[in-house]
Amino acid sequence: MASYGLGSLLSIDDLLWCSSQVSAEDAVWIPETWGMECFGIMSAVAHRSRCGRIGSSILNVYSRSPASLAMGAATIDHISGGRLVLGLGVSSPAIVQNLHGIPYERPLQRMRESIQIVRQALGGGQINHSGPVFDTKGFTLMVRPRSGAVPVYVAAVNRRMSTLAWEMADGVIFYLRPLGELRDTVRSMQETRRIKVACQIITAVSDDAEAAYDRARKTLAFYVSVGDVYREFLASNGYRGATERIYGEYRRGGLRRVHQHVPDDMLHELTACGTPAECRKAIAAISGAGVDEPILQFNPTGDVRESFQMLTGLN
Repeated sequence: MASYGLGSLLSIDDLLWCSSQVSAEDAVWIPETWGMECFGIMSAVAHRSRCGRIGSSILNVYSRSPASLAMGAATIDHISGGRLVLGLGVSSPAIVQNLHGIPYERPLQRMRESIQIVRQALGGGQINHSGPVFDTKGFTLMVRPRSGAVPVYVAAVNRRMSTLAWEMADGVIFYLRPLGELRDTVRSMQETRRIKVACQIITAVSDDAEAAYDRARKTLAFYVSVGDVYREFLASNGYRGATERIYGEYRRGGLRRVHQHVPDDMLHELTACGTPAECRKAIAAISGAGVDEPILQFNPTGDVRESFQMLTGLN
């Protein structure tokens, strides 16, 4: 089984073409930030792809109410024949406040209550929930998921959200974690309760290794530049100097040259890039850190469709 993250660097047509190429044993994960709307794309993927699972990676719990998340999840699960994995996250202040105009408050508690309400709604009961964040009365879902129980994964960066994932969720989604930290976190958390561990990996593969390195560097530098939570996490886990140089360049001149400040060790620990052999080695190392499901975030090098065929050839 292979898992593919298809999103930001693709047109809708290319994304749907890529999703049509995967096998029934594979999974397709769809992001949502400020581009394509996730539920709409997952619906299209459900019709175009025979993939075994369709995941959201991720839907934030601010821009939709728990009721909206539950309705969307039930709809996609029904359309897809029970293939949905609902990936939820708290996003970041930059997206929640600047794009959606919603105060970024109490992220941990908001996630906790969102999971509670979504699960209750998908289970068919009437929702009468009173909590510090949400107060809902008399809500009953009229559309039921086909699978019976939609798996819920939580995207986590810091320790508190990871702890919540292991407490409440069916799985966790990690991103941009140094191997040693990833291994230690998974080992310690799985001792409390075993859940599925997914990790999205920036992946760029090409016979031209330098072209693949360049593509992966640009994606990695983008997330360090605009993602405060990733920058701070990486700074506290061995990459303070690199993140400061990348962010300093971003503040001075935008995104044009930031990738030039990504050092080789950071690139090869946090991404899977280069030739097919190099990518397989990097993916194996991440799997060896306790990851059940490496999600290969597709970063095309050259022609999109040829590049995706090379990516699927890694498995």
